[in-house]
Amino acid sequence: MRGLAIGEVGRRAGLATSAIRYYERAGLLPKPARASGQRRYEPEILGLLEMIRMARAAGFTISETRIFLTGADKPSARWQALAQRKRAEIDATIAKARRMKAALKSNFRCGCAETDDCARAIARKACG
Repeated sequence: MRGLAIGEVGRRAGLATSAIRYYERAGLLPKPARASGQRRYEPEILGLLEMIRMARAAGFTISETRIFLTGADKPSARWQALAQRKRAEIDATIAKARRMKAALKSNFRCGCAETDDCARAIARKACG
């Protein structure tokens, strides 16, 4: 049996071997064949690792990435559905970040010398 050793896969994919083993344990990669106790991979593993990299770069969790890579339906339909949900999640995160930024700009302009002074002013709606 020939195949690629885990070190070679790591070098080609730009990943630590520990990341490859983690992806195996997480169910993102199939269990590799073994030769003399060493993991041996087919070259296609590099494509799977690139797909994992793409999913992770897009913000997918390990669990979401597992769904991204597996399933009985067509991959393109699954990927598009996951991407649509992730875009909605990102839009919500962006909206929340904008609200937070606005709150930081408007609510933290206090010039009070003491916290108690600020609390009294806020209670009177005179500070902020």
